[in-house]
Parts: sequence; C-alpha cells; structure tokens
Amino acid sequence: MTSTETTTVVRSVVVPVDAERAFATFTQRFGDFKPPEHNLLSVPIAETTLEPRVGGGIVDRGVDGSECRWARILAYDPPNRVVFSWDIGPTWQVESDPESNSSEVEVRFVAEAPDRTRVELEHRHLDRHGPGWEGVRDGIADDRGWPLYLARYANLFATTG
Repeated sequence: MTSTETTTVVRSVVVPVDAERAFATFTQRFGDFKPPEHNLLSVPIAETTLEPRVGGGIVDRGVDGSECRWARILAYDPPNRVVFSWDIGPTWQVESDPESNSSEVEVRFVAEAPDRTRVELEHRHLDRHGPGWEGVRDGIADDRGWPLYLARYANLFATTG
C-alpha cells in the first residue's frame, strides 16, 4: 500500500538567522553544503550552482567543465520557499524522462523569531520515479541524505556567524 507518509520524506533544521538570510544562504551557497561525494559526474565537482529562477536548475560542474543538471527550479519565492524537481532515479542516475519520473523538493523558510528560522524540507511524490522508488526514499531519508545536507547547511551559520 502506498501512502503519503511512505512517498514523502520530511526533515527540518533551525538556524540562528532571519528568514531572508536563511533563504539566501540556501539558494546562493547550495554548493557549500552539498556533499562533494554526491556526484553523478565522472570527475570531481568543481562547483554546484542553484540557478535562482523558475526554469533554472541545480547544476554540478566538473573540474573538466562537464555538467550534470539534476534538478529544475519549479518555484522561487524569496524568502519563503524554493521548490525543485529531483531528477535522479532509483539507479542514482539522471532520469531519462524527468517530466514524468521526477519527485519534488519544497524547502520552506519559517520565521520563528527575528533571528531564528525553521527550514522545512519536504521531498514528495517519490513514487513518480517508478519501480525501485523506495530506494530513492531510503537514500534521501538516510543520515547521508537530506539530514547530512541540512546539518552541513546549519554549520554554515556556525562558521560564518
């Protein structure tokens, strides 16, 4: 039986900054907290960029100039939320038909106080990846998935003030 709980992974973290800074840091410095070992290229990643507009993408650029566009920006609403597709399938490769076989990640920035923001990440519609989608769910829910991204994101505020 498929239910909302099994096709959605939700994680959150609280950071000690206002929502505007939390949003800007997440979108402008995505490559600073994305684990470098999360790499679909055949060479090391030189940079990862989140293109800040609907229709943009999240792109890994290799040290040799090669690129891997593994997400599409579906909504860009500073400082409230960003939504992007997850175009990586059960074989941990870019989906050949991302329009039909991609899940969605929504990241919301909820002000709890003037200098405190809860960052809520909801990765939903995982079953759209088709057979084997449970492996995607298990991978992103694992400590080396979204929890690692959010911990590294939160650490940016500890090191930069």
